[in-house]
Amino acid sequence: MNPNESPLEISGGVIARNTFMNLAGLALPVIVGVATIPLTIRLMGTERFGILSLAWVVFGYFSYLDLGLGMATTRFVAEALGKRDMEQIPRYFWTTVTFQAFMGFLGAAALSLSAPYLIDHVLNIPAGFIRESKTTFYLLAVSLPPVLVSASFRGALEARQRFDLVNLVKIPSSVLNYGLPSLGAALGLKLPGIIVLLIITRLLTLVVLIVLCFKVFPVLRRRFVFQSQALKPVLRYGIWVMVSNALGPILVYLDRFLIGALLTVTAVSFYTAPYEAVMRLGIVPYSLLMTLFPMFSALQGGGDEKLKRFFFRQSVKFLLVSMGFVAVILVFFADRFLGLYLGAEYALKGTLVFQIIAVGFFLYSLTIVPYGFLQGIGRSDLVAKFYLAELVVYVPLAWLTIRAWGIAGAALAWTTRVAMDMVLMFIAARKLGKFKFSALFGGGTGQAALWLAGLSVVGIGLKRVAWGTPVFALVLLVFVVVLWFRVFDAEEKSWIRTGLHKMKAKVSR
Repeated sequence: MNPNESPLEISGGVIARNTFMNLAGLALPVIVGVATIPLTIRLMGTERFGILSLAWVVFGYFSYLDLGLGMATTRFVAEALGKRDMEQIPRYFWTTVTFQAFMGFLGAAALSLSAPYLIDHVLNIPAGFIRESKTTFYLLAVSLPPVLVSASFRGALEARQRFDLVNLVKIPSSVLNYGLPSLGAALGLKLPGIIVLLIITRLLTLVVLIVLCFKVFPVLRRRFVFQSQALKPVLRYGIWVMVSNALGPILVYLDRFLIGALLTVTAVSFYTAPYEAVMRLGIVPYSLLMTLFPMFSALQGGGDEKLKRFFFRQSVKFLLVSMGFVAVILVFFADRFLGLYLGAEYALKGTLVFQIIAVGFFLYSLTIVPYGFLQGIGRSDLVAKFYLAELVVYVPLAWLTIRAWGIAGAALAWTTRVAMDMVLMFIAARKLGKFKFSALFGGGTGQAALWLAGLSVVGIGLKRVAWGTPVFALVLLVFVVVLWFRVFDAEEKSWIRTGLHKMKAKVSR
């Protein structure tokens, strides 16, 4: 490759195409999982499925030995691509892969040694399943090294923005992850046999990723190098990512433990069901995040401040319009949706929770952009520090609001924490990216925000009117038409058409 030639294509069309491909890659396995899990439980039996679930939880904790290096691979390889410095790629890539392999074998040894204690003294496994469970844990330990190493190979493809290849591998492997337990149980296999099938799938996934990486990055075949000097910045970045990943679940699930402690277990159900129903839509902004993160990393390497500001603003605009539109619909139809989905009792007790969480979901969606930006420019430390600060505020706030207003108070505390997260992320991104507010809300973003605010006000008014629903449906249609013709320009419409066409082609394959 000519060193003066850009190895990356960065455009709105590419972002839209990759985002829609990622959305398909996330949604299809979820659909398969929802369809197959009841069958898996029936075929495996409750005990074996419970043991498998516990084993995956334990395995998930050992996966933290990744130390955030999968994401670090994406960041440093993308930055090297942005600099057009292809010779730096093997330096970071092979150093990371080697260290991940070492951590994988270390984790496999630790999991193997701790398995007897976990099974005999911690997990309360039925006596008839002790031997089978130990074998299952030993086999899972064997699969840890290829899982960790796969993260770097996948991260390199993401850095190159080859999400077509990433999802080509991800979709079938994820589908098999859900489907093989059902197939194995149907064939009469016990847990160890099912785990062997899953290990074979993971090894094949790694082999395919290696082949694809060597095809996309021929330089990786020509040069293998491990450098401790390259490991230091990668580890420094990755460990902060790991801290963020560890704090994230605490911030998400802490409210449920507080509800259980301060209220009742039944109240946890009336809170969790509306929360999960709304946050399932999180795959949409997350699909964009997967695309933005390597793009911002590449632009940071290339020093293109103008493009960084442009795509930051356009991404905020896209999420403001799309997720704002969804949030307004969720708030307006909350009671009816819960009634149809979960029944009259959930509609009665969970509607306000659903509405508050929908607002929080909208704020969370907007936060995706500055989060991806900060991670992309190498400031993973700020994200982790923000999470720590939020945790300090969130715990007492949630305690007070739950005691005062029950599950609605929990939803209010969570949404307040998300709003705090959004403000912190945007302030940091604006300062580090040197964004001007006038530039950030240009290009139709400010106009879209005004139209969305107007839609929200109309929705609140029509909610109180008996004939408000059909009128609101008409208002929604008008809103979409106005957005298409007044807010989106010709280039943005082309991006959307390109992305939808690509996702349709991916789904129909």
